[in-house]
Amino acid sequence: MENHKIRSMIGKTLLWIALSGTVALIIAAFYQASSFYLLIALPLILITAVGYDRFQSKHAVLRNYPVVGRLRYFFEAIRPEMRQYFFESELDGKPFNRRQRSIVYQRAKNERETVAFGMQVDPYLQGYEWVSHSIYPKKLGEKDLRVNVGNKHCTQPYSLSILNIGAMSFGALSKTAIMSLSHGAKLNGFAHNTGEGGISPHHVKGGGDLIWQIGTGYFGCRDNDGNFDPALFHKNSRRTYVKMVEIKLSQGAKPGHGGILPAAKNTPEIAEIRNVPAGTTVISPPAHSTFNNATGLMQFIAQLRELSGGKPIGFKLCIGSKQEFTDICTAMTTTGITPDFITIDGAEGGTGAAPLEYTDYVGMPLMDALAFVSESLSTHGLRDQVKILASGKIITGFDIMKALALGADACYSARGMMMALGCIQALKCDSGKCPVGIATQDKSLFKGIDVTDKKHRVANFHKNTLHATVELMEACGFETPEHINPESFHRRIDTTKTMNFKEIYFKTLSAN
Repeated sequence: MENHKIRSMIGKTLLWIALSGTVALIIAAFYQASSFYLLIALPLILITAVGYDRFQSKHAVLRNYPVVGRLRYFFEAIRPEMRQYFFESELDGKPFNRRQRSIVYQRAKNERETVAFGMQVDPYLQGYEWVSHSIYPKKLGEKDLRVNVGNKHCTQPYSLSILNIGAMSFGALSKTAIMSLSHGAKLNGFAHNTGEGGISPHHVKGGGDLIWQIGTGYFGCRDNDGNFDPALFHKNSRRTYVKMVEIKLSQGAKPGHGGILPAAKNTPEIAEIRNVPAGTTVISPPAHSTFNNATGLMQFIAQLRELSGGKPIGFKLCIGSKQEFTDICTAMTTTGITPDFITIDGAEGGTGAAPLEYTDYVGMPLMDALAFVSESLSTHGLRDQVKILASGKIITGFDIMKALALGADACYSARGMMMALGCIQALKCDSGKCPVGIATQDKSLFKGIDVTDKKHRVANFHKNTLHATVELMEACGFETPEHINPESFHRRIDTTKTMNFKEIYFKTLSAN
């Protein structure tokens, strides 16, 4: 037998002896009502644990330094919490800093959201951004900012709020989280994107308007082999609460990579909704099986529009190859088929689970992508037919206005809505152990979400963020969202030079 196996067996034997002895000593202490046995048990546990680490062969640090090594692993385990609660400044923290998280919590709870004593960011640092105000502020007549989605091919256009719940599936999120989002959407009249996991009863229970997202797995409209099922799509898309349909081509956090549902989250209920085996890791294919080029995408859009009874049909993508999007624009003009909307997800978009390489190094950031898509559609004479939705780290009124300045007509917020539910950015979404019960299927955790309370927080966050957007628009002299322009937004390029967004992003427009 190999030496390391012999050492392991000895270590395990010592451990069992220590555990048995400890149990016996605790029982003796209980019956004899004496702490003497407990005093004997403590050093026995310590000595045996050290001995076990000496004999094991998997961890070199523990084998060489059993006591210090255990302390190392302990402090490493609590490092994220220590950093967040004790060492993180107001502007530290990723992907959202404490200042950003705080404004969401305050707006969700209807608490004071003002700040004191001036700005904490350095306006002379490279990358600092600001918007030009006007000495002649305007007063907006319409406070409920909305946009009509639906071109000449659409017979059931939808009036969409400029801020909506981003795509998050039941499976990635718990049933109580989904219900809270649905109720919140109903309370304040905005839309809730289902994510690619299909329409669950929990999406429906709250009564909010739904944007049904269809990914490469075709959950909710797939046959037993995973192929698109037109009859099932026809049935589900014609539900009255389904207002728009979004075909997911890719997402910002993992473009070119299919969605991932870990086995621990794939409960029998979720498996039935998705028509997949329960308890298995579900990885959606990277690409759609119903089409493989731009013309095929347009034809699929036309098919879905007809099957749905003329509802707005669009697609979502993270921009990668610019030529591929140009090909899509060309296909629109040659086929005469145009989507009602296109959702642009930036590379900074979030997800519950993704390989690091995809999260950090693949895809175009949102601001660059919005400007490129808007300019491409304009170049092909399609801009007035297609609405653009923006997704990726949008949580404040300033974020919304930046997106609108670069071509968006409306926005999604996913992680902002999660924080409104109580997300503490624990970064454990992929573990199934979300401490606040949002990104988990563990009943002992998700039962902590009180839907009757959280639905109001979701609605409050939406209401107060739109209120902040309106106030900012008025301060800048913008009477409608259409008046928000890229020339009014500025970025510091270096210590002495600044440029506005038109100069930075719209090369063709700047040249004219």
